[in-house]
Amino acid sequence: MKNVCLLGSTGSIGLSTLDVIKLNPDEYSVVALTANKNLKRLLAQCVEFRPRYAVVSKHDDADTFRQMLESSDAADTLVLSGAESLEFVAQLPEVSIVVAAIVGAAGLLATLAAANASKTLLLANKESLVISGDLLMTAVKDNGGLLLPVDSEHNALFQCMPDGYKAGQRIDGVRKLILTASGGPFLNAMPGELENVTVEQACAHPNWSMGKKISVDSATMMNKGLEVIEASYLFDMPAELIQVLVHPQSIIHSMVDYVDGSVLAQLGNPDMKTPIAHALAWPKRHRSGVAALDFITNNQLSFEAPSYDKFPCLRLAYEALDIKGTAPAILNAANEIAVDAFLSKRLRFMEIPKLIEKVMVNSTIDSADSIESVITADAEARIIAKQYVENF
Repeated sequence: MKNVCLLGSTGSIGLSTLDVIKLNPDEYSVVALTANKNLKRLLAQCVEFRPRYAVVSKHDDADTFRQMLESSDAADTLVLSGAESLEFVAQLPEVSIVVAAIVGAAGLLATLAAANASKTLLLANKESLVISGDLLMTAVKDNGGLLLPVDSEHNALFQCMPDGYKAGQRIDGVRKLILTASGGPFLNAMPGELENVTVEQACAHPNWSMGKKISVDSATMMNKGLEVIEASYLFDMPAELIQVLVHPQSIIHSMVDYVDGSVLAQLGNPDMKTPIAHALAWPKRHRSGVAALDFITNNQLSFEAPSYDKFPCLRLAYEALDIKGTAPAILNAANEIAVDAFLSKRLRFMEIPKLIEKVMVNSTIDSADSIESVITADAEARIIAKQYVENF
């Protein structure tokens, strides 16, 4: 029985993780669940999985949630709150697996805490690697932990690596990593048609069911840009050896090109339960509940190069990776502010990359050799980005 701490249990990754756990009840026990605002969903999860701990983001919500639990079948669950409590549950001695599924920079410190506590870290929070890639990979290595990628593309690359591969290793026989991208809802749109995109249109992903922030990132292809940065750290590969291909069907989730001419690909239906089940069970395999891929139905697989004119966020991500230091943290912070402004209708869709580029140009880029420098860069970039939002 593996004891699991699920950071971000009420989001799409959290829900899929719990679905996989339900299919394999003899393999996993849920020790801790954490959520941001969705107390009703967290309550239902506590009743079903009976965790020892439940963590809510805001201290003001803790008393409310305790009252909600008192009249439920999960009254014994201990309620904690705040960022420090996320770090606490991520380091619990009885926990062996930490699923990092909190969206954005908010999950950084808890993810690092899990790495420092030698946990098996199932990483769905790509921003942690984008912001502090060297620091996180060093923490995993120095403390004897294990990092297993949950993002579908990086999990696919991981599955295509040689037996016994561990994240952070450079494989000499690899010539290139190929990340696939669906192209999002605006793949066939002309750049001029994107000026008046609505929130609803940007969040209507053709293949994947995701939260609003990630859906917008997919529509701008910033999500793929962040994944390029993540792949660089996970597989110790430079930017020029990481290629993005648009693959609208989302059947091939990524590929590894080897020097002998072989290209290994991982295929499957577009469902996050597959990479989650793979990471939870690794090195074994458990049921995920995902239907088998029907090759007769899915008999047309196409590919094309992404357009930087239509998706400038992808270009900006490659530039941040080339610069290194705190540039990726600045990129991520500016994007989070820009997407939030778009979702609240204070920024237009095509103003998202413009704001990000302004912040990158006008921010001081330092080395990212400490968590303090990363957090400082993140905070300063957010201040600059918020100022630009007001002036757009």
